[in-house]
Amino acid sequence: MLFIHANILTMEELDIPDGYIFIRDGKIAQIGEMEAVPDTDEEILDLEGRTVVPGFVDAHCHLGMWEDALGFEGEDGNEDTDPSTPHLRAIDAVNPLDRCFSDALDAGVTAVLTGPGSANPVAGEIVAMKTCGRCVDDMILKAPAAIKFALGENPKSTYSHKNMPPVTRMATAAIIREQLYKAEKYLDFTLRAQADEDEDPPEYDIKCEALIPLLNGEIKAHFHAHRADDICTAIRLAKEFEIGYVIIHGTEGHLIPDILKREQADVVVGPILTDRSKPELKNQTTANAARLTEAGVRTAICTDHPEVPIHYLPLSAMVAAREGMSGEEALRALTILPAQICGIDGRVGSIAPGKDADLLVFENAVFGIDAKPWMVLVDGKIVRGRIDGKDEGNERT
Repeated sequence: MLFIHANILTMEELDIPDGYIFIRDGKIAQIGEMEAVPDTDEEILDLEGRTVVPGFVDAHCHLGMWEDALGFEGEDGNEDTDPSTPHLRAIDAVNPLDRCFSDALDAGVTAVLTGPGSANPVAGEIVAMKTCGRCVDDMILKAPAAIKFALGENPKSTYSHKNMPPVTRMATAAIIREQLYKAEKYLDFTLRAQADEDEDPPEYDIKCEALIPLLNGEIKAHFHAHRADDICTAIRLAKEFEIGYVIIHGTEGHLIPDILKREQADVVVGPILTDRSKPELKNQTTANAARLTEAGVRTAICTDHPEVPIHYLPLSAMVAAREGMSGEEALRALTILPAQICGIDGRVGSIAPGKDADLLVFENAVFGIDAKPWMVLVDGKIVRGRIDGKDEGNERT
């Protein structure tokens, strides 16, 4: 397919006010100005000046793990029987036929990081995946994409009534520290055995095995942390074990932006469209993302679906823009920045040759109370919109 006369917001160095996008085999093959449009026998669609942006990326949610309109039967995100469960895999819980995947596509959310909730200090593996498909295995961008850890009130409130740790922030950090220490030793013994045939390998430990990609720097730790002291604990633990990390939520980040900048911490802010529903949210402000961005902290915006429904991701960015982010910064916080923070920017997050053709076409402004994608493409396939008089995306994709 060849799009022509498109206003292309690439999220790369330069935008193209009147350009073309050539899509082949689900990838972006070429982009450029109209003067250089290639000759092709492929289908040509004249966008007549409409704006094209990369598909939106939600860097933190629980899509498909808490199913829509269901109770316990559809809740598969918290294995709150053991405070340390790094071996749990989101891919084994996500239901891609949950109707909220369709909601995501309607709003232009074409990729998400979804995973376990925050009941456990060590919660399990997060998956990065597309929102279009019927089988998780066919939708994966990266698995595992991160390991979920949780600090603060949620682990405390989960286990306090069970008369088992953690019931304090000290115990929460200690459980995380103990599990990471065990995994370090396990990895060390494994490497020794591989290097010396006289050394016996350690007995297989599925929890430690799950943490090896994190210790090797292949993926990052995603720390659920709202309060400033919990954010600092996350940074302390990450530095202690020399692991890459991302602060998830970072509700009080606006109180310590200089510290986050100094530590070069990445923050995924959200959910924005909620009330202060528990004590650790008392300093929540919709200006958080704007203040962190102003301080030079790399910041993305998330929904934490189902806390805020996935289709309100663009609205969340619009609220952040109202509070001080520029329109460009808000758009970057939904596209290239979450992709970079989550290590999937080689495939999504911007419009560039070689990347997946996950694209949104807007007739007017990208942000606005009535803004909605005119067309949505995932892997070069039109999944929402109209072409040749035919509605696409009416059936579950």
